Amino acid sequence: MTTAPLNPPVRPPVLRPTARFMLAHPAHFIALGFGSGLSPVAPGTVGTAFGWASYLLLQTWFTAGQIGVVIVISTLVGLWACTRTADEMRVMDPGNIVWDEIVSFWIVLWLVMPAGFWAQAGAFVLFRLLDSVKPGPIAWADSLFHGFGWRAGFGIFFDDLVAAFCTLLLIAAWRFL
Repeated sequence: MTTAPLNPPVRPPVLRPTARFMLAHPAHFIALGFGSGLSPVAPGTVGTAFGWASYLLLQTWFTAGQIGVVIVISTLVGLWACTRTADEMRVMDPGNIVWDEIVSFWIVLWLVMPAGFWAQAGAFVLFRLLDSVKPGPIAWADSLFHGFGWRAGFGIFFDDLVAAFCTLLLIAAWRFL
């Protein structure tokens, strides 16, 4: 008679997700930004670029109000997907999870549009700069929620939502001046 070990072996963290990992569960597919988070270089920037392109597609099919509903649903689904994927990767706030960048940049574009290419590009650069450097309020937001489970899932999103808010605040200040 064999018995199960008292302490099952602990799987190592998934530091670099693969296409196989991404396709293993719908939450992974969403959290990894439909593959944009698999980029070996700057997955957050690639994810934000995917967010920009996908927003332009959304605009062709939906009204601004409908896009707002898509953003709310995408945030709620994204919280679940990012939580589950981070838990299964066993990494706190993995850089390859980019759904938070995608949805946060959708919010920026949703409130900035209609805008020309250069205004959109400026919003992209500003959002990426704030999200990467994490000055002041963004660093504060990034430090609040760590660990695993829903707390971590919310933390993955929260700093990007604050970066989106700061981006919009700076754009509004620029337009006011």
